[in-house]
Amino acid sequence: MNTGKVDVLLGLQWGDEGKGKVVDVLTPRYDVVARFQGGPNAGHTLEFEGQKYVLRSIPSGIFQGGKVNIIGNGVVLAPDLFMEEAMDLEKSGHDLKSRLHISKKAHLIMPTHRLLDKAIEAAKGKNKVGTTGKGIGPTYTDKVSRNGLRVGDILDHFEDKYAAHKSLHMKRLEALGWTDFSELDAIEKKWMQGIKYMKQFKFVDSEHEINHILRSGKNILCEGAQGTMLDVDFGSYPFVTSSNTVCAGACTGLGVGPNKIGEVYGIMKAYCTRVGAGPFPTELFDTTGKKIRDLGHEYGAVTGRERRCGWIDLVQLRYSIMLNGVTQLILMKSDVLDSFKTVKACTGYKLPNGETTEELPFELEGAEPIYKEMPGWNTDMTRFTLEDQFPKEFNDYINFLEDFLETPIKIVSIGPDRDQTIVRK
Repeated sequence: MNTGKVDVLLGLQWGDEGKGKVVDVLTPRYDVVARFQGGPNAGHTLEFEGQKYVLRSIPSGIFQGGKVNIIGNGVVLAPDLFMEEAMDLEKSGHDLKSRLHISKKAHLIMPTHRLLDKAIEAAKGKNKVGTTGKGIGPTYTDKVSRNGLRVGDILDHFEDKYAAHKSLHMKRLEALGWTDFSELDAIEKKWMQGIKYMKQFKFVDSEHEINHILRSGKNILCEGAQGTMLDVDFGSYPFVTSSNTVCAGACTGLGVGPNKIGEVYGIMKAYCTRVGAGPFPTELFDTTGKKIRDLGHEYGAVTGRERRCGWIDLVQLRYSIMLNGVTQLILMKSDVLDSFKTVKACTGYKLPNGETTEELPFELEGAEPIYKEMPGWNTDMTRFTLEDQFPKEFNDYINFLEDFLETPIKIVSIGPDRDQTIVRK
C-alpha cells in the first residue's frame, strides 16, 4: 500500500528562526500542513507579493490555495485571538472556513488563564520566566492536571463547563492575591464572540483525519512553534515553554506513529537570538550584538520585544540535531552577516569548574563560549539567485557548519521575501 509520509519542520535554537517563511517555501510539495504544539505567542512572519502576514495559531500553509491546514491536538487556542487572525486573513482574500480544520482535542486558553499567567509571573518576582502573558503556561498546566477545557467541549453544555472552570481559576487568583479584574469582562465578551466564530469551522478528530490522509498516499508537513531550546524537557529549563517543541512533539501533538516520520527539517539562523530570561552563552552585549539586532530586525513579530543577539552556537545546534533526528538543515538570515569582516561560531564551552566540553551541560548558566573565528564574506547576497554566486568565504562558512554539525545544509535564505531562498544542489 502506498502510504504518505509526515515530514517535520522545526526550529533548532530559541525560536524565531524564520519557520513561517520556510513552511511557505516548502508547502507546494505537500498536500496538508499541520501545526502540532504551542499557542498564540509564536508569530510566524511571511512576506510575499508586497504583503506581510503574521500567523500566530493558523498553520503557515494557509496561503497555498486549496490545501487543508490542521490545528492539532497539541496546540492551545485562544478563540478571540484566533478570530482576529482568521478575519484578517479572510479580509485579504484567503478562504479559510473550507480549508482550516481544528482538532476537538486542542485545549482552549480562557481569559482567566491570562490573568493566572500574569499573577504567577508577578509572584515569582526576580525569578520571572519572561512569558508573553498569553495564558499558554496555565492552559498547559490545566491540561496536565486534567482540568482543561477543549475545543470539542464547545459542542456540548459549554456554558456550564466554562463557568465551572472559571470558578476554579478565580479561587486560584484569589490565593495568589490577584486583584486586577478591570479588563476581564471586555476580554470575556470578545472571547465568547470568538467561540461563536470558531463554530463556523470544521472541528475534527485530527488523529483519525491525519492517518486517513496518510493512508490515501498524501504527504503532510508538520509545523512546530518556538524552538528546541524552549522544549519543556530538553530546553534551558525553567526558562522554557510548556510543550514539547522537539520532533517527538509532532507524534503526540497530532497522533502519528514515530515510524511515519520522514524528513526532519531543522531551521537555524546564521547567528543566535533569544527572547525573555534564561541562559544564552553566546549573547553579545556590545556594538556587534546591536548591529546584528538592527540588521536582522530582531524584534518580536507579536510582542515587539527586542531579542537578545549573539554568535551561532554549534554545541547547542549539535544537541538539537541529535534530539530531533534532523535530516537536513535550513540556514536563515545569512544576509544579516553580509557586512561583517569576521564571523564567529561557538565550538565548545568552558564551564564554571574550569572544564571544557563540546556537549550541552545540565546547567547552561555560567558556560563561557569557545569561539572559532572565520573571515566574513563582505558581499551583499540579497540579490543572488543561484548557489554559484556565493563568495568563497560564505561557501567556506557553510562547509565548516556542515562538517561540525554532520548534517547537510539544503536551503539558504538570503532575505525575508519568498523569492530570496536558494535551494542548494
